[in-house]
Amino acid sequence: MLSNLHTHTTLCDGANSAEEMLLSAIEKGFDSLGFSGHGYTDFDLSYCMRDMDGYIAEIRGLSQKYKDKIRVYVGVEEDARCPIDRTRFDYLIGSCHYSVKDGVYYSIDSSPEHFAKCLDAWGGDGAALAEEYYGSFCDYILKRRPDIIGHFDLLTKYREIGVGKFFASAEYQRIAEKYIKVALGANCIFEVNTGAMARGYRTSPYPDIELLHIIKNEGGRVTLSSDSHNIDTLDFAFDEARALLRDVGFRELWVMSDGVFKPVAT
Repeated sequence: MLSNLHTHTTLCDGANSAEEMLLSAIEKGFDSLGFSGHGYTDFDLSYCMRDMDGYIAEIRGLSQKYKDKIRVYVGVEEDARCPIDRTRFDYLIGSCHYSVKDGVYYSIDSSPEHFAKCLDAWGGDGAALAEEYYGSFCDYILKRRPDIIGHFDLLTKYREIGVGKFFASAEYQRIAEKYIKVALGANCIFEVNTGAMARGYRTSPYPDIELLHIIKNEGGRVTLSSDSHNIDTLDFAFDEARALLRDVGFRELWVMSDGVFKPVAT
């Protein structure tokens, strides 16, 4: 079953309209597509949706228009720092895109330069940044219990291009492994996200393979997503990611079908 639940459009920070994304999914043979516009964040208006009503109406309309060709779901990617009304959506992706230091919100994924500024705010102390990021993210996960945990180790986005070298260290790995075990207590689905691969920042999906082994060993569930922002990346590196998951030992992926999450073979 070909599906992606992490999809962005021009209604937030994507490059293509919702209909263009949907037509591309149909052409690629998708069974279903879930849209997950960035939920409103009052502290940063640069990338989030400002018209939630318009977003929901547009996706619902497209769902009806193409109902004979593909199943369409209205999701949302909520930032952990700014919860929204989840009852209006078919599913909720809970992500954390910021670290907060002295009351200032620092983006960790908008660009390598912004991430460097975030690290500088922590005095270059990657361990302190990781503790704050994962600690607050896991507090949110345990309280909010989103359907899907988005790109859990987003802190590693720029590691392979040399920004934030600490995040390749054994000390960082111990911190990440500690907190992913905490997050597993919420019994949410972890997304295996190829978005940074599509952008040329990573050579493997989130989460790192060591974290995937922990998810597998602890009986956690995973779904595959591309975090797509344009029509060309809807299924980016899906074959590679599926092979990785099979190597780790996963035999199931969780997808949305008829409004509920169900397992399908990897």
